[in-house]
Amino acid sequence: MDTTATATDGAPLIGPLTGLRVAFLVANEGIEEQELTEPWEAVVHAGGRPELLAPQPGEVQCFRHLDRSVTRPVDRIIGAAAPDDYDALVLPGGVANADQLRTEPLAVHFVRRMFEADRPVAVICHGAWILADAGVLDGRVLTSWPSLRTDLHNAGAEWVDEEVRVDGRLVSSRNPHDLPAFCAALVDVFTGAATPQ
Repeated sequence: MDTTATATDGAPLIGPLTGLRVAFLVANEGIEEQELTEPWEAVVHAGGRPELLAPQPGEVQCFRHLDRSVTRPVDRIIGAAAPDDYDALVLPGGVANADQLRTEPLAVHFVRRMFEADRPVAVICHGAWILADAGVLDGRVLTSWPSLRTDLHNAGAEWVDEEVRVDGRLVSSRNPHDLPAFCAALVDVFTGAATPQ
């Protein structure tokens, strides 16, 4: 995926996220394609610099529901990525992606550090599972794929059935149908973390 959007004259786009480095944290398998690519494009077109982090080098395998779709190159493995190097975090969904990622101690630590540093986080669908393992949900209000409701509640969160929910610097949505609202809210919340150029 291209990380640099350009205008018709070839110059980099300048937008509200110019200078913002955004980590997209996924497993190497099972990512819901739209939930990775559409927020990625939203970040790029707003001038941000996304990076794809995964447990293993090489590529990640995306899916469209249960069918394999595209692969995407890994920019950096999680073990070589310092949370302090990023201004914001996106957690795409996909059942297999989310289930695998929450078993990766380095990924759980990365998410916890982003919350401890009060960096903005956007999570969609099953991506919210890792938030329970990271212990960052006490007192939070968020939405997700409905089957996560009990897990998130048991982790201390209030679950709501909404297209998009913004709770401070946490943005959450339920599924791919919510992506337009999710991407708009993500850019809006992440704008507060952008460094003026």
